[in-house]
Amino acid sequence: MKLYTIADLHLSFGVHKPMNIFGGWDDHVQRLEKNWQDKINPDDIVVLPGDLSWGMNFEQTEKDLEFLDRLNGTKIISKGNHDYWWNTVSKMQRFFDEKGFKSLNILHLNHYQFGSIGICGTRGWVNDNSEPASAKVIAREAIRLDMSVKSAVSAGLTPVVFLHYPPVFGESRNFEILDVLYKYGVNKVFYGHLHGKAHGYAVNGMYDGIEYRLISSDFLHFDPLDITEIVQSDNY
Repeated sequence: MKLYTIADLHLSFGVHKPMNIFGGWDDHVQRLEKNWQDKINPDDIVVLPGDLSWGMNFEQTEKDLEFLDRLNGTKIISKGNHDYWWNTVSKMQRFFDEKGFKSLNILHLNHYQFGSIGICGTRGWVNDNSEPASAKVIAREAIRLDMSVKSAVSAGLTPVVFLHYPPVFGESRNFEILDVLYKYGVNKVFYGHLHGKAHGYAVNGMYDGIEYRLISSDFLHFDPLDITEIVQSDNY
């Protein structure tokens, strides 16, 4: 069993939202599917931290989720800033059950085990004062991350965190999220959200004792990243 991750799939089978208007996104779904199926086995796990679908509701997202469910492996999904279809866990799970999506698992206030590792995470938020509700939303996201990581630590697992937004970007710092990471001694964080020229400002490596890795799909060239050895390394 291996552990993979990739963020920002931006699927749009149910709505008209072509991604090829952006540089490097031509045929991205076909490229993703081929790379995925060539390397990922049915017993592997893939973590998908947000921006899965452009759909606005379950109906518009159904074909995207159906596509994901058909791909090899167990998928652990969390929310991104464009996942407007996202709903309560109970409503999403009921929808998954009704449609027979058996390989999709929701990461929200919880964790999933991979050996001695606890897969944890939340969406996070930008901390640049551009949103009127930033302080409230950031505080809520920090609480959600704390609950997720705490559940893994309580189970005796080493937490590895998956976020949609980067907690460190350029000169910006999301201190509420960072406080949670420091509190539990998290030292591996995977995140998405950044595209195109923003890749150049991403933290990809060690920063203040934490190893950060950007996993947005265009940065990975639509090829899920094998992080099995990364999360199992003895850096803790």
